[in-house]
Amino acid sequence: MTAYQTVVVGTDGSDSSYLAVDRAARIAADADATLVIACAYHPARQEDVSRAQDVLGPDVAYQVVGSSPAEETVRTAAERAKKQGATKIDTVVVDGEPVATLTKVVKERAADLLVVGNRGLNSLAGRLLGSVPSEAARKSGVDVLIVHTT
Repeated sequence: MTAYQTVVVGTDGSDSSYLAVDRAARIAADADATLVIACAYHPARQEDVSRAQDVLGPDVAYQVVGSSPAEETVRTAAERAKKQGATKIDTVVVDGEPVATLTKVVKERAADLLVVGNRGLNSLAGRLLGSVPSEAARKSGVDVLIVHTT
């Protein structure tokens, strides 16, 4: 079996998702693989942008609506990945749902490993509605590592 060449990890900016980033970064570092850090987001509605601008002012509002929070999330994740020894790091922010985003990034980057955290896997809502880890494992088409983060 050859070492992984491209590792994709999803993050939503939560502490538990950053633990998955840390594990993925160590794997990528050990395999000299490219680490792709992905974050899904939904664009802000105009009324949300207007409300944020009214409350925060236009100089600050861009930081909390639209893709800016997702951009900050992947930037923070990339910094963590570097500390774990990963050297080849790409980040991607995609408008969409988490699982669809991860499967899209896995295909586009020809990844051979997807890393996700286990948050939601053992929750009642996760069992009834499906969780990102279990759905990603079913739909990814590549090896999936579910990191124990909770």
